[in-house]
Amino acid sequence: MLTFEQKLAVLDSYPELERKPVSLGRINYHYEGSRHEKKTVAFHLHPGGNGFVYAGLLRGYETDGKGFVNIRDFSESELRSVVEASMASLSMYIPEAPPAGKRKKKQVTETADSLWTNHEGQNLTLRLEDDLWYVYADLNLEMAFETVEEAREYLAEEGFVPATE
Repeated sequence: MLTFEQKLAVLDSYPELERKPVSLGRINYHYEGSRHEKKTVAFHLHPGGNGFVYAGLLRGYETDGKGFVNIRDFSESELRSVVEASMASLSMYIPEAPPAGKRKKKQVTETADSLWTNHEGQNLTLRLEDDLWYVYADLNLEMAFETVEEAREYLAEEGFVPATE
């Protein structure tokens, strides 16, 4: 488990996050690059060790009713991973994406290839072929999905954002 100071140091290392003190010595971090109404990435980091990161648009995290995952026992790498995935998911705007907990699958008609990139400069291509969505790393197939939403969610979880933004 990271200490309060270690969690703050990790979150402070992201220049795109703005530190906001709140009541009782707790700290929030806002992401102004969000394309959603939701701007809070880290919520109520407390000197006692508790805190939350928004994962409402991500898979693989047990979230509360507001889409936050408890990070109390996260390692540094786990914390960095969820923070980066959270920012990536908030960087994308998918009009048909309902709030956390109320998702339903809806096929979007999209035909062009789209390039996705991460903070390390790595690129992936999202391509529709034969009614499936494929994610390619150069010529190598990474993943295949039935819907564009699933593909976009995977890319966000892996820290990728559309290259055109």
